[in-house]
Amino acid sequence: MRHKCRWFFLPLVSTMTIRMDPEKGFLSVIFFIIVALLACNRSEKGSHDLTVFRYNEAAGITSLDPAYSRNLSNIWACNQLFNGLVELDDSLMIKPSIAKSWEISEDGTSYHFHLRNDVYFHDHTSFSDGKGRKVKASDFQYSFRRIADPATASPGSWVFSSVVDPLGEGFHAPDDSTFTIKLKKPFPPFLGILTMKYCSVVPFEIVDALGKDFRMAPSGTGPFQFKYWKEGVKLVFRKNPVYFERDLEGEPLPYLDAVSITFLMDKQSAFLEFVKGNLDFISGMDPSYKDELLTPDGQLNPKYRSRFYLIKEPYLNTEYLGFLLDEKKTSENNPLLDLRIRKAINYGFDRKHMIRYLKNNIGTPGLYGMIPPGLPSFQKNMMFGYDYQPDSTRKLLADAGYPYGEGLPDIHLATTSDYLDLCRFIQHQLGELGINIRISVNPPATNAQLVGTSRLDFFRASWIADYPDAENYLSLFYGKNFSPAGPNYTHFSNSEFDALYLKAQRTFINEDRYELYRKMNNLTMREAPVVILYYDEVLRFISRKFTGLGSNPINLLDLREVKYCQ
Repeated sequence: MRHKCRWFFLPLVSTMTIRMDPEKGFLSVIFFIIVALLACNRSEKGSHDLTVFRYNEAAGITSLDPAYSRNLSNIWACNQLFNGLVELDDSLMIKPSIAKSWEISEDGTSYHFHLRNDVYFHDHTSFSDGKGRKVKASDFQYSFRRIADPATASPGSWVFSSVVDPLGEGFHAPDDSTFTIKLKKPFPPFLGILTMKYCSVVPFEIVDALGKDFRMAPSGTGPFQFKYWKEGVKLVFRKNPVYFERDLEGEPLPYLDAVSITFLMDKQSAFLEFVKGNLDFISGMDPSYKDELLTPDGQLNPKYRSRFYLIKEPYLNTEYLGFLLDEKKTSENNPLLDLRIRKAINYGFDRKHMIRYLKNNIGTPGLYGMIPPGLPSFQKNMMFGYDYQPDSTRKLLADAGYPYGEGLPDIHLATTSDYLDLCRFIQHQLGELGINIRISVNPPATNAQLVGTSRLDFFRASWIADYPDAENYLSLFYGKNFSPAGPNYTHFSNSEFDALYLKAQRTFINEDRYELYRKMNNLTMREAPVVILYYDEVLRFISRKFTGLGSNPINLLDLREVKYCQ
């Protein structure tokens, strides 16, 4: 249970010396207690008694329609406006949202959800009377078919690829409070997939009335509702006065009156606004202010501890370098097709030093394969990856016919500017062992397009979990998931891996499935289609004016229980 701000005031009342006037002293004490208990709900002067939480979104927001909630900036915004059937808590456990309960058939192909009857869409001028109506099971049927419909062109259409006839009977609403989903075959991670923002419920009347403009002025069911948006300048949400959730003490959520989002593209400028008190929260770490906010060992700089607090935890984000292993796609005589060269690169640089000196110990060195910390199938006591072994690199080069790197062609590594310092570190250490790396820097969109179309032999990439199951990471190596249709950007192909992958999809006992995941993780690292760099961490710097902002391994922003407290 999250701490409530008023707890901090109770010791003040119990330990202070109180002088009572015989006639009005009792009222004076009551007045003091009330003021103390309500202090968390007051805003700063000049904000018209509204509690407003302010953050900056440097990446910009392209849509408030959950059908297009592909990137983190859109997801954060949509999470304030929309709900789905189920959601994740901060421990990545699946819990009810609009669905109050559910059953899964014994064969794992039928999901039956029972909906709450107290959830309403936000008021909107496109409703017949301007008032939001109650959510029904048919709204989920409409919303999910809309995601699956090619005409919508949602990047989330894949989430229903396992559903039987997603445009027809795969989704069924027999009555207003019952919703069913039928899968083609068992898929244990499916319930986790339903926690994604793509799977939010939307009202058909508003979507039909606004068309593509639904992205600009949507109606959802979330704790906040849309108020104002000047693209590239400011976005404002206001408290939903009829939100259906309450805290553990029965108080209605959310506590905040509003959320204000700005769009400063320069992260250094956003950091300065945070330090000046004009923003209440920043996420992540940019090199421009890394050493100002953090000590060398990754703790908050002491000079800021009276004003901010820091939350850190594992982030389901694996940073890696990928090798293109498709002989039909890669360059002629590419030395990276030789397993010994790929292993030599893996052994040839010190991940621990890289994290310590370039990232202030933020992150975990990538020694454990593709599956990151934070997932239950991760095992820290088992090393599936590679540590720093320069002698192994020298031996592998000699075995491959390149003693001390003699005769080995230069290897080209493509990256983006955000990761240039890491790539230069790797370039330097590999160069000392005879492996010459040439770095090319591309804009993020260009780099992603080149990776997705198999036009880079060696590239930097990352994989952030879409749902909390290791299958999401291991799908990058399944033989039928070749890019551009799938996420197998390395074009890794191994029949033993594919058999284990399919077996895991038929395994419903978690520990048995996790053991299969570990076998796949180990097999993949033996074949070295990737170089795991590190597993990222969620970093949140928060003004001490607020409490109640949690954190989670998927870095989802949840503002429902954030409360002003100063």
